[in-house]
Amino acid sequence: MDHQAIENLRVALRESPHNIPLKQMLAETLLRAGLWDEAEQEYSELLAISEEDSYKTALARIFFARGEYSKCNVLLEALLNSNYDDMDARLLHAKALLREQQPEAAREAYRKVLELDPGFTDEELDQALRLPAASDDLLDEILGDDNLIFKPEINFDDVGGMEGVKKEIDLKIVKPLQHPELYKAYGKKTGGGILLYGPPGCGKTFIARATAGQINNLFLSVGLEDILDMWVGSSEKNLHHIFETARDNKPCVLFIDEIDALGASRNDMRHSAGRQLINQFLMELDGVEYNNDGMLVLGATNAPWHLDAAFRRPGRFDRIIFVPPPDESARQSIFRLKLKDKPVENIDFQQLAKKTEHYSGADIEAVIDLAVEEKLTDAFQTGQIQALRTKDLLTAITKHKPSTSEWLATAKNYALFANNSGLYDDVLSYLKIKK
Repeated sequence: MDHQAIENLRVALRESPHNIPLKQMLAETLLRAGLWDEAEQEYSELLAISEEDSYKTALARIFFARGEYSKCNVLLEALLNSNYDDMDARLLHAKALLREQQPEAAREAYRKVLELDPGFTDEELDQALRLPAASDDLLDEILGDDNLIFKPEINFDDVGGMEGVKKEIDLKIVKPLQHPELYKAYGKKTGGGILLYGPPGCGKTFIARATAGQINNLFLSVGLEDILDMWVGSSEKNLHHIFETARDNKPCVLFIDEIDALGASRNDMRHSAGRQLINQFLMELDGVEYNNDGMLVLGATNAPWHLDAAFRRPGRFDRIIFVPPPDESARQSIFRLKLKDKPVENIDFQQLAKKTEHYSGADIEAVIDLAVEEKLTDAFQTGQIQALRTKDLLTAITKHKPSTSEWLATAKNYALFANNSGLYDDVLSYLKIKK
């Protein structure tokens, strides 16, 4: 930068010290010249005169240039929280967060930049934060993984207890798919959408796999990581590719876990990208443009109350099944399974099952881990392996409370106060509450 121009501006300001446009020109010139300390002085004086957002942004640029990322972020966060939606400020914020070793916050800040300009690219941020758009070859590789698409070797015989859930699935899912000719005679399609809901760790995924095994169909399991993509439009493309893969492998069970994260209510969506993904999902479920006959879509959720109501319309997830914490018979089966290869002696499985009402399968596993840890402590001291007994597990049960309690309390509130359609009647039945 021509230092003579800076000197000329200083001379002019000495003659007219209250000339704000002149002072702005000097501050901008100093900033472009990389004279950070002098530029900071001028912008600080301008801010003392007027709280202009552009002055704050310029100061943030100065802090960033000097490597003072924390100062930069504090200034930008206050600015952006005041409805100042400037793309350059958001971009600077994302870079400063990345330099301050806050990748998750930086990713969220960069996502907001992309919402303002979907075609924007930045080499530093893209390399560090932005997932590459999934290509068809990559999706083929993902969906060709034996861990995601396979024919399960388990069926309902492998599911201990849960007779009510199995009976309902058999009536709503298995029978129609085993006798498609009867449905065809009445002009009804087989397949459709089923929503499994209940507390986490209670076997929704296992039930889904057993359902596919029961009808001897392929099982295609996908999670959020297989669908969601930071690139605008790529999530919809991934979702369509997954549905097409299921259609190409009919009869097939497509299982989508954490479906509430994909189908959250559009009323809660502030930005269009989330709404577009929901609309794509609904279009895939409707099967208007595609033939979904013979394809069963199973969705699992811990929070059905967050799912967009449009998902529950006829032809979509119109059949909803509550998967409660395992019943007493199922809890006995879980204890037997988890203790199978461990040193045990005289285990009273019936007593353990009675003491673990509302415990999920994950809770039972945690109880066993606690009991094993106590035995390991003793083994380190004695040098001898000691068998697990019923009293050891009962002691562990007192130390681990059921993780389903919070979920059941929330579900109870929805069942009592937001249940006009009777959607959560099964929750009330499980809790032995009369409407």
